[in-house]
Amino acid sequence: MARTKTTKYDVAEYLRTPEEMAAYLEACLEEANGDAAFVAKALGNIARAKGMTEIARDTGLSRESLYKALSGERSPSFDTVLKVIGALGIKIHAEPA
Repeated sequence: MARTKTTKYDVAEYLRTPEEMAAYLEACLEEANGDAAFVAKALGNIARAKGMTEIARDTGLSRESLYKALSGERSPSFDTVLKVIGALGIKIHAEPA
């Protein structure tokens, strides 16, 4: 019997357009339930899809610090979040709950 080779699912491989990236972030924000690290991980996935080197250049942060900040293992500073969102070309907005 032949073995089927499986690979780890990486959402970054499927985020191709700005619209897909924005929709993914919107969905993650709705699911986060106040978990800033979860949102940071989502931003990290989008940044990897767009290209971490480009995001690092546009934010003025090193790739290494971006990988750490957006790993989902900690909550990045709001300043970092705003820089990354700007570099991704995504807008966030507020509405009444």
